[in-house]
Amino acid sequence: MARIALFPGSFDPFTNGHLDTVQRASRLFDRVVIAAMTNTSKRPLFSAAEKLALIEAATAALPNVQVVAQPAMLTVAYAQSIGATALIRGVRNTADYNYESGIADMNANLAPDIETVLLFGDKRYRFISSSLIKEVAAFGGDVSALVPANVDAALKAKFGSEPHA
Repeated sequence: MARIALFPGSFDPFTNGHLDTVQRASRLFDRVVIAAMTNTSKRPLFSAAEKLALIEAATAALPNVQVVAQPAMLTVAYAQSIGATALIRGVRNTADYNYESGIADMNANLAPDIETVLLFGDKRYRFISSSLIKEVAAFGGDVSALVPANVDAALKAKFGSEPHA
């Protein structure tokens, strides 16, 4: 039986921290499904279709990774529908740990058959957040070392070379 993991997130944009987490998860599981979701509390920079294309290109070298747009349903329900036995979550710091532990407890209550696997972020990427990447890129800062090359190009296309307020 294949070991399937679901890595859900808004990925707006997909960063090198996300990519590192996916690469590591792809070594632990037979199949990793990245579910690009919409966070209703945030205003997205990229459309769902753009996020899917960017993540697919960034993870193309990982044959056991698939990218989908998550339907409007509970994450654990979607995980069950694809046969996933684990949810992958990246943790950068204690604030992430505290936040993720509460979600993991709720998910365990809803679906005891699904484990949450926390992968601690590589120290090179622990300070990165998608919000911070967007902020720096909007003001013309160089984020090329912090995101995959295709995402860097997409950010430049969105913001141009001039800073935006």
